[in-house]
Amino acid sequence: MTPSILYLHGLNSSPASHKASLLLRAMQQLGLAAQLRVPALHHHPRQAVAQLDALISELGRPVLVGSSLGGYYATYLAERHGLPALLINPAVRPHLRFEGYLGPQKNYYNDETWELTADHLAALAELDVATLQDPARYQVWLQTADETLDYRDAQAYYLASALRIQAGGDHGFQGFAERLPMLFAFAGIPRHLWQDIDFSALN
Repeated sequence: MTPSILYLHGLNSSPASHKASLLLRAMQQLGLAAQLRVPALHHHPRQAVAQLDALISELGRPVLVGSSLGGYYATYLAERHGLPALLINPAVRPHLRFEGYLGPQKNYYNDETWELTADHLAALAELDVATLQDPARYQVWLQTADETLDYRDAQAYYLASALRIQAGGDHGFQGFAERLPMLFAFAGIPRHLWQDIDFSALN
């Protein structure tokens, strides 16, 4: 059975983000679009996790792919459901970093405006995983020039996991299309489906 993938976008992002769009186009090219879910996550963590729990129930045992805050959610869900997770510039303990950002927010993909409150931070704190039960279920991609998050926080937290640290780049993760074969290999998608495709053409 071909594995399914559940993609988790970051804060104020959406299914229209660059990485999500690239992944969708690549899965379409493989004829596997039906195996991918890219939900538009609610801005409140409790509602976002409820959305994701429902999709995990629907998909069975998906491979989680989480970017930024989506990487934080993916870690919590991977621990809760025993799932593999590939994390891209993931946030680590975001509830400790967002205090200075309380107040109005805007999602620049859909123009939604919302308020970041203390309750959001409390909900994020509830999802914190103190220690990974099985670091081997994670692969973590970091770029050192991430302008939003310090990659060293994730490097330290996921030290026992498979780390792929690339010099330069940015928070959006440059070169994502070229890395899609690594993602598909991690997800267990049969090699013959993707080994001869130049995904860089999707950029």
